[in-house]
Amino acid sequence: MKRMDRNQIAARVARDIPEGAYVNLGIGLPTLVADHIPKGREVLLHSENGVLGVGPKPAPGAEDGDLVNAGKEPVTLLAGGSFFHHADSFAMIRGRHLDVCVLGAFQVAINGDLANWHTGAPDAIPAVGGAMDLAVGAKNVYVMMEHLTKSGESKIVERCTYPLTGASCVNRIYTDLAVIDVTPDGLQVVDMVEGLGFEELQRLTGVPLTRGKAAHGAALA
Repeated sequence: MKRMDRNQIAARVARDIPEGAYVNLGIGLPTLVADHIPKGREVLLHSENGVLGVGPKPAPGAEDGDLVNAGKEPVTLLAGGSFFHHADSFAMIRGRHLDVCVLGAFQVAINGDLANWHTGAPDAIPAVGGAMDLAVGAKNVYVMMEHLTKSGESKIVERCTYPLTGASCVNRIYTDLAVIDVTPDGLQVVDMVEGLGFEELQRLTGVPLTRGKAAHGAALA
């Protein structure tokens, strides 16, 4: 079994984003998705600090200090892109004008609860920020994360033990081991990395999974 690296997970997420979608990429790992949008596919990337039409990362030396995403990382702007007030940006989110948002997570519960802002660590993010708006405002919420913590515990849990960002909001989970849908009937495995069996994925995850029609252990990237 070979786990996917972060760029491979991002490429797998990008593959599922439909033509013409308006998409917000959360701070951190999700920003990598911008570099993997398939050629020829029109996807309008939104950043909550007031940008629509975000492109890939700039080449080294070509950064513009005035053009950054919500994580203060330098970005590019595609032709036709625009800037607008922070309040207008959140009106887009809260008005459910985003088709997809991609967020990182510390934990996702089997019912789709999301915890992605606070672990109790002294250096943790001090506030939930715009993630709570995105979690409930986007029409579809995708989560990108490693399947296990550094200590080997599953980040997919029966019930979140960290403070929630949003309740029952996650639609699909992308990890370095699998793609899993959150459904009314529980967690359904869509894909697994090559060489990983369903029983082993079940053991590592520790909460009930069902095998979707497409779950076959093929390479995801």
